[in-house]
Amino acid sequence: MNTELIITENNTQLKEEEPRSPFIEANTEKMELETIQRDHVIPVFIKDNEPTISVSDFIDMAVGVTHHVFNGEEVLEPQIRVSHPIKGRIPAAKDKPASELLDHEKTLFYERTAFVIQIPSISRQINGNTLFLTVGGIKAYNEDNLYRCKGAPEHFKIFVGFVNKVCTNLCVWNEGYCKSIKVGTPRELEVAIFEMVTDFSNSGYYDKFGYWEQLAEQELTDQQFAQLIGRAKLYQYLPREQKANIPELLLNDTQISTIAKHYYSDEHFGNPSGGSIPLWNVMNLFTEANKSSYIDTFLERGLNAHGFVEQVSNALLNEEEFWFLS
Repeated sequence: MNTELIITENNTQLKEEEPRSPFIEANTEKMELETIQRDHVIPVFIKDNEPTISVSDFIDMAVGVTHHVFNGEEVLEPQIRVSHPIKGRIPAAKDKPASELLDHEKTLFYERTAFVIQIPSISRQINGNTLFLTVGGIKAYNEDNLYRCKGAPEHFKIFVGFVNKVCTNLCVWNEGYCKSIKVGTPRELEVAIFEMVTDFSNSGYYDKFGYWEQLAEQELTDQQFAQLIGRAKLYQYLPREQKANIPELLLNDTQISTIAKHYYSDEHFGNPSGGSIPLWNVMNLFTEANKSSYIDTFLERGLNAHGFVEQVSNALLNEEEFWFLS
C-alpha cells in the first residue's frame, strides 16, 4: 500500500493511493471532502429554512471520533463516494439558458453519500487477504422529511467493520456495530458515533477473525454452489407466504448473476476449475456483487450478505436443512 504522510493542525493522517476498485460502485463518483465543504450547498427544512446537518460535518465528526478512540493508530483520509446530484441555480439566474450559467450561479449537492475511514495499523490476515479496520457512514437525504422544521429527525447510518485490501470488499456484521440513527442536532449525531465506535473498540471484535478463519476452512462443492445460486435465483420469484419461512436474501437477481459470473472469472475468489470453494471466497463473491447497490441500500445488503453466508456455515457445521442448499 502506497501512502503519503499528511500533517494537519490536530491530527496526523495517512493518505492512501486511490485503490483500483472503490468500496462501492453503482452510479457513484469519487468526491473529496474539501470539494463538498467548498462547493456543495446544504439542504434546509422547508418550513423554517433552517439547515440540515451537513454531510461534511457528518464526515468530520466520524474522522474526529476515529482519531480519538483509536489514538496513536494510522488513520487514512476518508474515501467518499456520492450519487444522485441535485442541481440548481441562484434566483438571479432563474431566466438564464443553462449554457450561459456562470459557475457562481450554479448550486449543487448530492442526495446520497457514503464514506469509509481505514485504519491500516489494525489489521489481520485471513486466507491470504489483509483486512483493515474501517469506520464508515452513509447519508441519504431521500430518507429525511425536509417538509418540516429544524429538529425533525435526520437519518444517518454508521458502521465499524473491516475492508479486504485485495478487493475493497467490506466485511460488516450486524452485532451492534451498524446503526441507523435518527438525530435532531449535530451534538446528538457526534455522541451516537462516539458511543458506537467506543463500544466496538471495547468489544471482543477479534473473535470475528476466528469465525472468518473458520469460513476459510469450510467449503462448498461445485454442485452445492450451483444449488445455492440456483435457489437464490428462484428465491426472487417465490410467493410471499413461502418467502416468509426462508432466510432473507436481499441481493437482487442481477447481483446473483454477477456472483455466478465471478465464480468463473474473479481472480481472487473465483473457482474456475471446479472442485470446492471456501466459504470465505463465497462471502467475498457476495460482498463484491453488493458493490453495485445504490448507496441507500448498500449497508443493509452488505449486512445481509454476511449474515446469509453465516447461515450457510451454520447449516453445514450442524448438518441442518437449509432451503438454499436443499
